[in-house]
Amino acid sequence: MGFSLTGAHVIFFIAAVIAAGAVSGIFIAITTNISTSLSQRGSRVVEQLDTEFAVINDPNTIPTQNSSYVFYLKNIGAKTLATTNDTFTVFIDGNIITKANYSFHDTTLSPDAVTELYTRTTIATGDHTLRLVGPLAVEDEFLFHT
Repeated sequence: MGFSLTGAHVIFFIAAVIAAGAVSGIFIAITTNISTSLSQRGSRVVEQLDTEFAVINDPNTIPTQNSSYVFYLKNIGAKTLATTNDTFTVFIDGNIITKANYSFHDTTLSPDAVTELYTRTTIATGDHTLRLVGPLAVEDEFLFHT
């Protein structure tokens, strides 16, 4: 007796179920990876949004103290910031200010608090740009005139 049409259909059905199972397994793995990536990215975005600061000086009047220019830094985020030379980088007119030539009055900055940034550098009279890069590469740019 030969192989019947029903036997052929059963073999094709079993092969189709195996193929569908393999494809759905791949889709589940890909979906899980995408979901994990989006969750991690969302956490980083939330942390970055909680890390926010601004320079709040009068751009036409930059105070000096002991041959240092004084810039006022306000934490406008929801997270306490460490204000050290290792967590912040200072640029004036695109030139990096070495760690030895700037300091902060406080070592931490609570939300809504203000601290002073002292920069010991020579700045010519005219228009300038202060760029302050902080934790998580959050930055603020401040245009001022000396």
